[in-house]
Amino acid sequence: MSSEPFGARLRRAMDERGPLCVGIDPHGSLLADWGLDDDVAGLERFSRTVVEALADRVAVLKPQSAFFERFGSRGIAILERTVKDARAAGALVIMDAKRGDIGSTMSAYAETFLHPEAPLFADALTVSPYLGYGSLRPAVDLAKKAGSGLFVLVLTSNPEGAEVQRAVREDGRSVAATLLTHLAAENADSAPLGSFGAVVGATLGNLSSYDLEINGPLLAPGIGAQGATPRDLPAVFGGALGNVVPSVSRGVLRAGPEVAALRAAADRFAAEVRAVTPTD
Repeated sequence: MSSEPFGARLRRAMDERGPLCVGIDPHGSLLADWGLDDDVAGLERFSRTVVEALADRVAVLKPQSAFFERFGSRGIAILERTVKDARAAGALVIMDAKRGDIGSTMSAYAETFLHPEAPLFADALTVSPYLGYGSLRPAVDLAKKAGSGLFVLVLTSNPEGAEVQRAVREDGRSVAATLLTHLAAENADSAPLGSFGAVVGATLGNLSSYDLEINGPLLAPGIGAQGATPRDLPAVFGGALGNVVPSVSRGVLRAGPEVAALRAAADRFAAEVRAVTPTD
């Protein structure tokens, strides 16, 4: 088990490398753009190239599990290697698997991705709280024990999310606001940064009606192909901007397959993020 919590490791990585997260999303269309076949060999070449290009310079890499799972056991083996190699090169890894269930099943998902001895161990995992925040307790408890982290889907960039996330409870508070309160409680005694973050879309505009200052990281997808830019971040996140981890996938990955081009694209986004995020 790690002696240092994920939040502390993430804060250091963000300070040293900048806060950018790059997704590893091997869409079939991206493989084709790279001149690769949509098969296991193409998946492996794509993933190895992204890790080679970026794992020694960006703070976070975020593989999307679904694009590996679609190839069955061979795809999972490549995902295991991708995570291992990325972490060995110094990047933190967020497994984008969006798991959510109850009881022993949630415990099994947590063991799969958050236990340091698991083949698919990542530094953090994206999770869905829509069976109730309490359903995440097995993952929360293991993350605390293992020094891992969670990113809970709170205010996502897809338009369909609003019908659940912004629904108002009997107490007059929205579901999203309630989830943010839970996360703030998990992070209350943590320094320099809590390990329990929220996924909050960078495309959502002004969110001043939500208290995003949860003493934890805010994973912000939507930059690049979904239309948001780093310049949008201050208006979305306000006083919580210093804890934002902006996430870009296709905006960087489309620059491949050359390693130098991928690095240049990531460096460009990183520079734009640094220009709008606090330095203290």
